[in-house]
Amino acid sequence: MYKEEVSLVAKLLLCAMALGWCAEAASTASHNYSDALGKAILFFEGQRSGELPLSQRVKWRGDSALTDGQLDHVNLRGGYYDAGDNVKFGWPMSFSVTLLSWAGIHYGRLLSPAGHLGHLRSAIRWGADFTLRAHVNSTTLYTQVGDGNADHECWERPEDMDTPRTLYKISKSSPGTEAAADAAAALASAYLVFRRGRPKFAAKLLVHSRSLFEFANKYRGSYTGSCPFYCSSGYQDELLWAAAWLFKATKSPKYLRFVIDNQVWSQPASEFSWDSKIVGVQTLLAKEYLAVKNKELAEYKTQADSFVCAVMPKSGHVQVQTTPGGLLFTRDAANLQYVSSAALLLLIYSNTLQSAGVNAVHCSSAEFSTHQISSFAKSQVDYILGKNPLGFSYMVGYGDKYPKRIHHRGASVPSVKKLPRKVTCKEGYTSWFSTADPNPNSHVGAIVGGPNSNDWFDDVRSDSVHSEPTTYINAAFVGAAAALLDEHSFLEITSDIDGGKLIDV
Repeated sequence: MYKEEVSLVAKLLLCAMALGWCAEAASTASHNYSDALGKAILFFEGQRSGELPLSQRVKWRGDSALTDGQLDHVNLRGGYYDAGDNVKFGWPMSFSVTLLSWAGIHYGRLLSPAGHLGHLRSAIRWGADFTLRAHVNSTTLYTQVGDGNADHECWERPEDMDTPRTLYKISKSSPGTEAAADAAAALASAYLVFRRGRPKFAAKLLVHSRSLFEFANKYRGSYTGSCPFYCSSGYQDELLWAAAWLFKATKSPKYLRFVIDNQVWSQPASEFSWDSKIVGVQTLLAKEYLAVKNKELAEYKTQADSFVCAVMPKSGHVQVQTTPGGLLFTRDAANLQYVSSAALLLLIYSNTLQSAGVNAVHCSSAEFSTHQISSFAKSQVDYILGKNPLGFSYMVGYGDKYPKRIHHRGASVPSVKKLPRKVTCKEGYTSWFSTADPNPNSHVGAIVGGPNSNDWFDDVRSDSVHSEPTTYINAAFVGAAAALLDEHSFLEITSDIDGGKLIDV
């Protein structure tokens, strides 16, 4: 057995015998969070659809899907491919835009001097512009471009794809409350990012956000357009999510009244994801409660506390287990989306509590200081970046060991810049998908689904559950990494955008 294998076995045994050892080790890791953050934002340029700008930094990509929307005589160019495929799913795209915007809103003070705010705003705008184009009138929103089943049967670069660019939309007669409400949240949060630097663009965002919320709320019906790839568990959380962001953006009593009157929809939860926004709602409204002490919002703060108790080890109310190496493990399907989103919320919430003079969260058998909460969240970020039993970074291009065979069509087939001829669907599978060779294009910044429940990861392209990146994994990670830019004072971070000091880039 090689020395490296002995070391790995020893680490795994130590983790199995003492769960706290790995978590403690992770929390003391030293990482270049600015480098990781920059790469996490760069990932979005590799996911772009449409005509790429001159400022494009990911050079192995080319223009793609330039005729999207023509079937209905609308312009649906742009936006993001959500993962390793070539479909544009509007619902998770909106969630990703909202998370990116939240990072810009809450951590603008750190992002600007670190040189990341301009690139972040470009990433937000690329997604927001698509949503604006997709919202063609007050009661029509295009929610998907591309046939998911046909696309998943084909292994083609986006520049070559010839699978159907089928259009899906919601309307009065065929509603999709989740998709419309999530789009409203995305545009309201983006408004907060652009309102001072780009006031005309921001005003347009807010007009569409209000309209989308009215559409989502008036014509209620669960969204099924993306199934079997994105299936809904219910639309109540998305309505609250949209109303909470619109209240943050406008301070209108109308939206405050909505979240108060419909508080029954908010229940304690243990995950935050593209399909489950309720903990995000609770985190936003807990901040409002702590700021103005509106008793009608007190339950949202209580439920935000319950999320802390659900994920913090040894809280007495743990609902999410950890791997032997200390990683939160919600489910074995792109688990790092739940890890990165939990880290984001824990860091934002611990900062919110400390800013309000609240020093701890009380669970049944434990009390966690804001420092303990943020330190645990930091341990999750550190695990992703390589402080784990395998010593393996789950972000492409970060560290010495990272995934080389991610489940991603564009990254796994040679770039059109090097192989300009068309690569067909069948050739993509036989010549590129099936090979054990590393991907010819390094999709820097991509965070994959992550290890299994025993901290093990096989760098295999066909294992999409563990090796596929998604926009919403990266979007949540951006905010979590931003919180750690100033490692020694991240607990004292305040939002420059909330304070009105956004630097125009």
